[in-house]
Amino acid sequence: MLPKSNNTIHTNMSSIQIAIDRGGTFTDCIGNPGTGRQEDDVLIKLLSVDPQNYSDSNLEGIRRLLEKLTGEKQDRGSSLDTSRVAYLRLGTTVATNALLERKGSRCALVTTKGFRDILNIGNQSRPKIFDLSCAKSDTLFETVVEVDERVTLEDYTEDANKGFTKPNGKDLVEGLSSETVRIIKAPDVEEIKSTLRVLYASGIRSIAVCLMHSYTFPDHEKIVGNIAKEIGFTHISLSSVLSPMIKYVTRANSAVVDAYLTPEIKKYLASFQEGLMNGLYSAENPNGVKCHFMQSDGGLVDAGCFTGLKSILSGPAGGVVGYSKTCFNTDNNIPLIGFDMGGTSTDVSRFGEGRLDHVFETTTAGVTIQSPQLDINTVAAGGGSILSFKNGLM
Repeated sequence: MLPKSNNTIHTNMSSIQIAIDRGGTFTDCIGNPGTGRQEDDVLIKLLSVDPQNYSDSNLEGIRRLLEKLTGEKQDRGSSLDTSRVAYLRLGTTVATNALLERKGSRCALVTTKGFRDILNIGNQSRPKIFDLSCAKSDTLFETVVEVDERVTLEDYTEDANKGFTKPNGKDLVEGLSSETVRIIKAPDVEEIKSTLRVLYASGIRSIAVCLMHSYTFPDHEKIVGNIAKEIGFTHISLSSVLSPMIKYVTRANSAVVDAYLTPEIKKYLASFQEGLMNGLYSAENPNGVKCHFMQSDGGLVDAGCFTGLKSILSGPAGGVVGYSKTCFNTDNNIPLIGFDMGGTSTDVSRFGEGRLDHVFETTTAGVTIQSPQLDINTVAAGGGSILSFKNGLM
């Protein structure tokens, strides 16, 4: 059902539901007065970037939806009163575009001494093995800091009568994966403080910390993280927290991507909050509006916990979840193919067997990361792409 003749749908207090998908070209907004009925939905489509008319497409979308759903004038440029909004749900390509265009924040990699070149060396894979002009992707971090620490993994020892023996002693400890870890060199706290202070003085405020075998023994990373927090670094990405999985190179890449993108996400959220009268909900701000972001794995997360590593497929993931809920027929279980063409790129996915397909290691914009994501393939050709004719070929 379309809005009444005065373009207003009367709502109850704190009942409006708003969902927004911000793409590279267009921003799609949908609002419901709280009835839950599809016929009461209000749809709005606007340009993602239109500085002559508004500074933020999300805020402009919310403003227009509030006008239609409440019948009250919402002045453009003034703080929006979201007291009648039950929740906001957002999908965004802010992190995706920052990674593709290499416009993230300045960051540094903190790693084990002797491994400063680990990400420059990479895993030696060549996507196009017969390409004679193989070009390496630029690194996201600005500099590398080495920490003089080292742990190794010991072989299991087995007694026929007692079974596997647990490690004991000062140098042998049991890791989170039940592997025996030998501490060869513990980090020097004062040395780390001195090194990180020099890094802080250079103007870098975001760091990625990835030490050897931290997926099973995170203690040394926590030491570095606590020191960095004391010094004043505003964002610290610990690989043992973000991606506690084996494979040092991809774990380090994951931490660097998070340190590179999360500050941009925080800037985006800070700018977004400025346009809301009561800000976003948190433990410190219970009067704010509840806001959740779509993650790459198809789940929602509170705005305060939204990170760069889990936001790369934020927008496309929402599309997969949407068509899986609305188009899949459980009577015949025929798999679905999702084709989502935007103005900038096209996303293709599959849904079958009644469940979402996830992958745990992906390469995006030349960077291989470890993080749960929906299995979505993206090509850089959208509705705004120009088809050219050269040498008799398209």
